[in-house]
Amino acid sequence: LPENAFILGIETSCDDTAAAIVTKSGHVVSQAIRSQVSIHEEWGGVVPTLAKEAHQIAIDDVVKECLSKAKVTDIGRQVSAVAVTVGPGLSMCLRVGVRKAQKISGEHGIPIVPVHHMEAHCLVARVKEEEWNSESVEIANKNEVAKFPFVALLVSGGHNVLLKVEGVGKYTILGQTLDDAIGEAYDKTARLLGLPVGGGGGPALEKLAKEYEETVLEPRREQARNETEQEDHITDEVFEKIIQKKVKNPIRFTVPLRKRKTCDFSFAGLKTNVRLAIEKHLGTIIDESKPEQKSLPSEDWNGVENRETRAAIAHAFQTAAVTHLEDRVERALEWVKSDGVTPTCLVVAGGVAANQKV
Repeated sequence: LPENAFILGIETSCDDTAAAIVTKSGHVVSQAIRSQVSIHEEWGGVVPTLAKEAHQIAIDDVVKECLSKAKVTDIGRQVSAVAVTVGPGLSMCLRVGVRKAQKISGEHGIPIVPVHHMEAHCLVARVKEEEWNSESVEIANKNEVAKFPFVALLVSGGHNVLLKVEGVGKYTILGQTLDDAIGEAYDKTARLLGLPVGGGGGPALEKLAKEYEETVLEPRREQARNETEQEDHITDEVFEKIIQKKVKNPIRFTVPLRKRKTCDFSFAGLKTNVRLAIEKHLGTIIDESKPEQKSLPSEDWNGVENRETRAAIAHAFQTAAVTHLEDRVERALEWVKSDGVTPTCLVVAGGVAANQKV
């Protein structure tokens, strides 16, 4: 294919219907998306049957909008291939996108390119940042965001993988989750804390953890800075470490797998610790077998004491979870370098990559 060839991409793996026109050189020409957050919010998570129905309703309009933005009027002449997510994901949702791709392929005589969901997360960092234009071909091989080889950390609701990426299709798995993925752990913790989880509990939990950092810990650190004399021989960096050590979140969770010298992940134990902390500090006994007890009563949310305690638990969870990621990434980089490979960068991709702490 020529560098400026148009490829139509279709994505329906979970709860968003999306399409894009991308050139072979890696420039995004146009994109369209329909979110399902409002549909799933009241259910506390993605409901597969509702997601499938929403995809079926939106898919034609999303593709049409995407093609219109790219000024594609003749798919057979202007589009060279149609790429579609084939997994992993919710099978009934994936089927909607695949059938749409098959229909376009059959009607216009263009090939289908099956796309692995996690491979797409891994390689999306190579998409060009500059806006596409007719002269983009001349800079197709310049300004690459992520040059091979690199290390990729894929973090999402269902996956937690560390990879050595040496080229398209050239991947070595360095580590993966032994039980739950970090996104699932975020969602579970958010539910236990009674937070809104429509579209995923991660953003709500991150917001609450940040609230605790900014409104509780930082004022206490500032007070400690004012009350602690900084001796002449102590640098500002060392002084700040002393303050950080003095002022800590009283609720702390053990970082998983620190004694295992691997790059694998585990979040099941951390989820259990969160549940036990809620029972201990908030006096709420959670019976997982009873749906109505899977989160704290919403009326408790307005209490200042409860809010600060919940925020402390959210902060402690996020600190342990992100530290766990850091530990594994540091080891992965060491492993890759010991093999004589110098990674150009670290790519962090997947839904949880939107978390600013991560």
